[in-house]
Amino acid sequence: MKPFMDKDFLLSTPTARTLFHDYAAAMPIIDYHCHVSPQEIFEDKRFDNIAQVWLAGDHYKWRLMRSNGVEERFITGDAPDREKFQKFAEALPRAIGNPMYHWCHLELKTYFGYEGVLNGDTAEEVWQLTAERLKNENMGVRGLIAQSNVAFIGTTDDPVDSLEWHKKLAADTTMSATVAPSFRPDKALNIDKAGWLAYITRLSEVSGVAIDGIDALETALIRRIEHFAAHGCRASDHGLDFAVFRLQDRRTVDAVVKKGLRGEAVTADEAAALKTALLLCCAAEYTRRGWVMQIHYNCLRNPNSAMFRQLGPDTGFDCIGPLGGANALALLLDAMHTQNALPRTILYSLDGGDNAFLDSLIGSFQGSEIRGKLQHGSAWWFNDTKQGMIDQLTSLANLSILGNFVGMLTDSRSFLSYTRHEYFRRILCELIGGLVENGEYPADMPTLGGLVQDICYRNAERYFEVRRK
Repeated sequence: MKPFMDKDFLLSTPTARTLFHDYAAAMPIIDYHCHVSPQEIFEDKRFDNIAQVWLAGDHYKWRLMRSNGVEERFITGDAPDREKFQKFAEALPRAIGNPMYHWCHLELKTYFGYEGVLNGDTAEEVWQLTAERLKNENMGVRGLIAQSNVAFIGTTDDPVDSLEWHKKLAADTTMSATVAPSFRPDKALNIDKAGWLAYITRLSEVSGVAIDGIDALETALIRRIEHFAAHGCRASDHGLDFAVFRLQDRRTVDAVVKKGLRGEAVTADEAAALKTALLLCCAAEYTRRGWVMQIHYNCLRNPNSAMFRQLGPDTGFDCIGPLGGANALALLLDAMHTQNALPRTILYSLDGGDNAFLDSLIGSFQGSEIRGKLQHGSAWWFNDTKQGMIDQLTSLANLSILGNFVGMLTDSRSFLSYTRHEYFRRILCELIGGLVENGEYPADMPTLGGLVQDICYRNAERYFEVRRK
C-alpha cells in the first residue's frame, strides 16, 4: 500500500517519477486563464483564516458542502468563518474520488506544511496551524504567487473595466509575475439575457460611442479592445453557454440591435445572429493583434431557478449542458478562416463527450502560422478531475499532437489553486510514463523531458508570447 499523497503521488512507474521530479516539478507556471482579482494582487491582500482564503467565492467547495446536506448559512450565509470551515472539514472525508480531496491536501501541504488529514476531528488543529502560518510575511497574495513560481497570470476582465489595477501592476517593479488582462465581452453579446440594455448604456459611456446599431456597437468593442491592448492584453475569453452560428446580412443584424435597444425581447435566432456578427468582428481584431481567442461552451446556467433568484449567478448551481453546438462551432471557425480572421484559438467544452470532436476539429484548421495554432483546452470545470484530465490528454494524444499542448490553467478565484498545476503535471507524467513503460514510446529521456517541459510551460510561453520579468 502506498502512503497517502507522498512525493510519488499518482506516479506509479520509474519513468513517470523521473519525468515529474527531474523535469516537470520545477517548471514555472503560466496561469493563462483565471478569475483572481488584480486589485487583490496589487494590494497584496492578506487573509485572517483558512475560511477566507478557501471558502469565499469557491463554488466547487460550496457544491461539495451542499451535497453533504450542509445548510446554506454555513456556505454563503452569515455563519462565522470557523463554523463554515468545520462544516467543510466534516464533508471532505466523504468526497473520496473527488479532486477536491486531493487539491485541499496538496494546498495544506504546499502552503502550510500540514502533513495530516483534514476531517471534522482535525479541523481545529488545521484552523490554528493555518491561522498562524497566514501571519507570515510571504503568505499575502504576492507571496503566494512568488512561492508558487508563477510567471504569468491572465485575469478575466470586462470590456468596461478601466484596468487601473493592471496599470499599477505593470508599473510595479516589485511584482514577481506578469499580470495581464483578458477581454471577456459576454455581456455585450448576450442580448437575450437580462441586463443587456443597461450594459450597452455603460459600454457606450466608457467607449465614448453612441451605440445606436451594429456598426456603433462593433466600434465600441473595438475601442475597448484597443484599450486592453494598451494594457498588455494578449487573450480574450468567450463564454457562449452553447456554440452558435447564424450568419445574417448587416441590415438584419442592425435591426436586432435596434430591437434590443428599444427594450424588446429578441428571438433565439436573432440573438444568434448578433452573437455571430460580434464573434466574427472580435476574431478579426484578435487576429490583427496576435491575441488568443478562448471559447468555452456547453454550460447550462442556473437550472435551479429558486436558488438563482436567492443568490444570483456563479454561486455553484451551473451544470454540464446537453446543448450540443458542434456543427455551429465548426461553421464559426470556418467563417473566421474564410475571412482570414481565425486567431490562435483554444476550445473548451464542458461536455467531456466532445473530446474527440474537438481534437478532430482543431486538426481541420491548423496551419503554418504557428505550431498548434488551434488548441483543445485543458479539462475544464467539471472535467478537471483525475479521470477528466486523463481523458482529455488521451484524446488529444490520439487525434492531435500532445507535444504542442499549452497545458494547464486554474480557472480559479483562489490564490492557493496553483497546486492544480502540480496535480496536472503528475497526471501528465504518469500518462507519458505509462506509454514508455509499455514499450509504446522510446525511453529517450532528453526528448521525453523536453516534451513534458514544453507542455508544462514552454508551449504556453510561446503561444501567449510571455516574457518573464
